[in-house]
Amino acid sequence: MQAANPRHGYILGLSAYIIWGLFPLYFKAIAEVPAVEIIIHRVLWSALFGALLLLVWKHPGWWSELRQNPKRLAILALSGTLIAANWLTYVWSVNNGRMLEASLGYYINPLVNVLLGMLILGERLRRMQWLAVALATIGVAQQVWQVGSLPWVSLVLALTFGFYGLIRKQAPVKALPGLVVETWMLVPIALAWLLLNPAATSAQAAFWTTSEAWWLVAAGPVTLIPLVCFNAAARHLPYTTLGFLQYLAPTLVLLQAVLLFDEHLSSSTLIAFMFIWAGLAVYSVDAWMSLRRRS
Repeated sequence: MQAANPRHGYILGLSAYIIWGLFPLYFKAIAEVPAVEIIIHRVLWSALFGALLLLVWKHPGWWSELRQNPKRLAILALSGTLIAANWLTYVWSVNNGRMLEASLGYYINPLVNVLLGMLILGERLRRMQWLAVALATIGVAQQVWQVGSLPWVSLVLALTFGFYGLIRKQAPVKALPGLVVETWMLVPIALAWLLLNPAATSAQAAFWTTSEAWWLVAAGPVTLIPLVCFNAAARHLPYTTLGFLQYLAPTLVLLQAVLLFDEHLSSSTLIAFMFIWAGLAVYSVDAWMSLRRRS
């Protein structure tokens, strides 16, 4: 197994979360396409794009290794199910006006990552890291209080992606081949949905003469690239560290909502962000000091 490289892990993790944080710009471009269809095409075009990447980015022997180790295929089937459940829950929340709960899930998720890293992987936190966790927890609790209760949509989103990352961190499968196999396992479901919905927007020939069609095709690389970066980063960084990097994505979403789409930023949400970013700052300083001591 390749030795961990924290520097590469930080670059890959930052790349993944920055791309995810800019997703609203992409989805605005295909706002006319129903959310469920976007997910279906994310699966199909990701499968095709991933297969093309494997032809260019060689991983000798990856398929024979999987065939000789059926347990690895089972692991990828489980992780693929988790990421599909995460996508579908997000789509359901969008279609049912529960975006606030969905956004809260992305704030709970990093804390889930930290908890899983401690309980399952045996990772230990230093004193400054405990302070960072406490500050971020206060920020998340502030958001929970604003919603009024602990919503199940938030928990499903946080837990499915938390366990997805944990499984992929421990799975002895390289990032790209594992992700391609995960995606191809979802292709039959996506094709069945298209066959059962002949009236779907993307099933009409006229749709493929519009600009939205090209944006839909782009769902492949747009989906696959950050997931490849995330899976690779998970192999180089402690899971607790990866969890804290995730706060970048919802923060970028917030900045776009306020600065580009004129959404109102309440004082309670601003207070929550202050605690979360204070925690991230403390965690970053501790990580920098730790890297300096090692070097």
